[in-house]
Amino acid sequence: MKQSNSIVMTLLTVSALTAAVHGEIPDDSPVRAALQRAEEAVRAIEMIPDRERSFENTLTALDDMRARLEIDTNVILFMPYVSTDADERDMGERAELDVSSWLIDLDTREGLSRAIKTYAETKPKLAGERKRLLEHTLRDFRRAGMGLPPERRAELIRIQKELAQLSIDFERNIREDETTVPLARDELAGVPEEYFENPNLRRSGDLLLVGLSYPQFLPIQDYCTNEQTRHKVWLQYKRRGGTGNVRVLEQILQLRAEAARLLGYAHPADFEIEIKMAKNAETVKKFYRDLRPLVRKKALKDHAELLAEKRRHTGNPGAEFYPWDTSFYLNRLKKSKYAVDTEEVREYFPLDRVIDGLFSITQYLYGLEYREITGEARSEGIPLWHEDVAVYEVKDNATGEILGTFYFDLHPRPNKYTHAAQWGLVQHKLWPDGTVARPVAALVCNFPKATADRPSLLTHDSVETFFHEFGHCLHTILSEARYYRFGGTSVERDFVEAPSQMFENWVWDADVLATFSRHYETGKPIPDDLLQGMMKARYLGSGMTAERQFFYGLYDLNCHLDPEGDVDTTQLGMDLWDPAGENVELYDPVPETFFQAAFGHLTGYHAGYYGYQWSLVYASDMFQRFKELGMLSPDAGMYYREKILSRGGSMDGIDLVRDYLGREPNMDAYLEHLGLELDATAR
Repeated sequence: MKQSNSIVMTLLTVSALTAAVHGEIPDDSPVRAALQRAEEAVRAIEMIPDRERSFENTLTALDDMRARLEIDTNVILFMPYVSTDADERDMGERAELDVSSWLIDLDTREGLSRAIKTYAETKPKLAGERKRLLEHTLRDFRRAGMGLPPERRAELIRIQKELAQLSIDFERNIREDETTVPLARDELAGVPEEYFENPNLRRSGDLLLVGLSYPQFLPIQDYCTNEQTRHKVWLQYKRRGGTGNVRVLEQILQLRAEAARLLGYAHPADFEIEIKMAKNAETVKKFYRDLRPLVRKKALKDHAELLAEKRRHTGNPGAEFYPWDTSFYLNRLKKSKYAVDTEEVREYFPLDRVIDGLFSITQYLYGLEYREITGEARSEGIPLWHEDVAVYEVKDNATGEILGTFYFDLHPRPNKYTHAAQWGLVQHKLWPDGTVARPVAALVCNFPKATADRPSLLTHDSVETFFHEFGHCLHTILSEARYYRFGGTSVERDFVEAPSQMFENWVWDADVLATFSRHYETGKPIPDDLLQGMMKARYLGSGMTAERQFFYGLYDLNCHLDPEGDVDTTQLGMDLWDPAGENVELYDPVPETFFQAAFGHLTGYHAGYYGYQWSLVYASDMFQRFKELGMLSPDAGMYYREKILSRGGSMDGIDLVRDYLGREPNMDAYLEHLGLELDATAR
């Protein structure tokens, strides 16, 4: 929407700014009581006389308010992602919209902005977290539009609230997508027999209605010998969310561009990246320009190897290689080249054993003790939203102090979040009276459930995913940040993945895996030859895998570079794939796909998906200390806990890394992580 000076616009301006001043809260809001408490706290801050204003009664009080609001509302806002109750999901979405709307008003609130400015103008001598809290608060008001004239600020408020609703719609459409692919049993040749015992696999007569959750989608891509079946299922996977969600996304992009323009930014990417490590879109572009030629060399080798394997397997010397071939032929190469049968590997990773290994490693490294309290939680009325959920308490061995709590929700079900993620439901905070808000985290995954005659068995990739998400969990739980604003994972978005990515390395160490991998029937450890084959196969396809991440990162970035937000999001994906264009990956474009309709990161990581590869640079560099001191070295673990995990966002990410490393970070370890040769050009 363009700016308007009409009488209608003036009335909208007055209405929006009045709502911001008075903090109007809908009578029927499911979080009305929490928002009222927050509103009262803000008014108390605003009413303090200028001469009495201090850090404690202004900045600390504001941090207290935000912390209490999140703690009061976090569970209901989490429910849309995990609840089986449609009414509860709807209530959570309504609550999310009400909280978002109130916070948008808060960030453009004249009285509060004036209070913070008045305190800042006293030029207080602050250091550490206190200085950082003031700087970030002033920055937030600027980025919310407090420097704009009232009518433009009112327009920005309207845009932000519309974006909040559209983002909720976009995510709901992904969660509630019920696409299935009707397939006959003989179309699924090669898929393990266990697949057909999945209780969530629906049937219609002789047809199987294959869904697109990981436990139903991935085995077909990994094992199905029928290429047409792999193609059909992959195609539907890349159409999740539907064309309706494409339209929602394109509305979102236009509104983001409008907001960036109002705030004086060239495009949304510069607005979003300003507060990240990279600082601006040009730095991200350069990151990819420098990296892509190095990785392309490995990707070309990978592609040639996979194409040759497909031609051997099919007997067709002219066969072409497609995206739905990748997992299947990677598995064939693992077996033929490294004697690694991925189905055999799964038998050594029953979920319970993986949890035992994950727990024993992290407890030993970081001086912790975990205790399951699921039964106690149920008896005490602590929210457990599903029978699959387990809850654990974390204790510090050195002090005996309870540090926090985490939930596990590990299996798929209808309407649940479809990937794997960690939610920081409560962040660490030191309250003014000296008490502590103990962190609460929730791990939401989609690992297969046990069947009648088999426990839940994880692929090695799933074990890696589990370790990754638990890395986020530890980042939340082990925080010692004083202010809620900087607790746990409240770091720059392009650094937040580093602690979780670093922890993936433990599943690529043969000695570590040997400590917990056991056959689900015999209890025997994983054979040495199989273990060594897995380690040797680590870099199989690594160049193409990295390019897949480049594609997502560049797609997300390019969605946010147009000043008008005028983006044909489907054509953009085709252009990035096109060999005559960007050629980000070694596949030709696939017609009738619109993966972006289910690319959930576009509403959370927008213009920030590059952060997965960016943070992997730092994760790889930080990991070197464990390689030197030992993967199970408590000295290395406690040093990492002190220097990175405990500090949360209390320092800039680059300063955290420099302090941890004792030097400037570099890219050598990252290139090695991708299996690239470290020659002079790579440096």
